[in-house]
Amino acid sequence: MSRSVGDLLAAARDRLDRPDPQRAAALAAAGAHLVDTRPGWQRVEEGAVPGALVIERNHLEWRLDPASDARIPEAVDHDVAWILFCSEGYSSSLAAASLQDLGLHRATDLDGGFRAWAAAGLPTEEGRDGPTDATRPPLHRST
Repeated sequence: MSRSVGDLLAAARDRLDRPDPQRAAALAAAGAHLVDTRPGWQRVEEGAVPGALVIERNHLEWRLDPASDARIPEAVDHDVAWILFCSEGYSSSLAAASLQDLGLHRATDLDGGFRAWAAAGLPTEEGRDGPTDATRPPLHRST
């Protein structure tokens, strides 16, 4: 049985408690980590959320899995609250479901993504392209 990407998205969102921008900002103020998964060109074009971690989608699982050698310092255990966002909240829903599959049960995504955040009048800044993981451990270690 094949499924469409729409089916995958619906299944992902069925298990996510997706905060709107105001609630996401409140959760971040209370200690949740906002994670920008957009590629550099989108951050440059659209802008950025001040203080958000920037981990592009292709590195996400390695950086946030507390069992990974390539994890970031904030990935201390499976109880960390992660709020992912992309441009409009589609790929971030799939990414949050993937993190939940790793046992990161508090992972979710921002309903409407960066565009909804900006439209809500929440703080934004000029986006930059460039190394996002330059100070992070390598994804794959040589053996």
